[in-house]
Amino acid sequence: MTTSPEPQAVAERELCGLVNGLAQQIAVHVRERAVTLGLTAAQATALREMTGPMTMRELAERMSCEPSNATFIVDKLEKQGLIERRAHPTDRRAKQLVLTPEGTTLRDRLLELLVQDSPLAALDAEQQRTLQQLLEQAIVRS
Repeated sequence: MTTSPEPQAVAERELCGLVNGLAQQIAVHVRERAVTLGLTAAQATALREMTGPMTMRELAERMSCEPSNATFIVDKLEKQGLIERRAHPTDRRAKQLVLTPEGTTLRDRLLELLVQDSPLAALDAEQQRTLQQLLEQAIVRS
């Protein structure tokens, strides 16, 4: 006699629903904070991910989008004087994205806003680390 996959399927469906719900809450949170700074959610995500000089491809990976989408977003941020493209120090075919001083100031303000009332704020630091580890494990398996 084989056991029914139903209980496992129900548990997986419920877990997927929770992960999706959290992702939606985070997206709303980012969008609401971005608007207060005159940014779109995509622009805020790009600024959040700009932890240092990086290529367009690296930024796109961090944003989980196609490089062409990242290029569109960076073009807007560049027009606003928040990001500039510079020659890559080791790859003459590539450009490096760098925050301007204004971009750094805005990014710092954005990071302050993102931690305020974050959907993850209900978890203490250890719980957040545990959640991160579990999600990393689940993602690596796929």
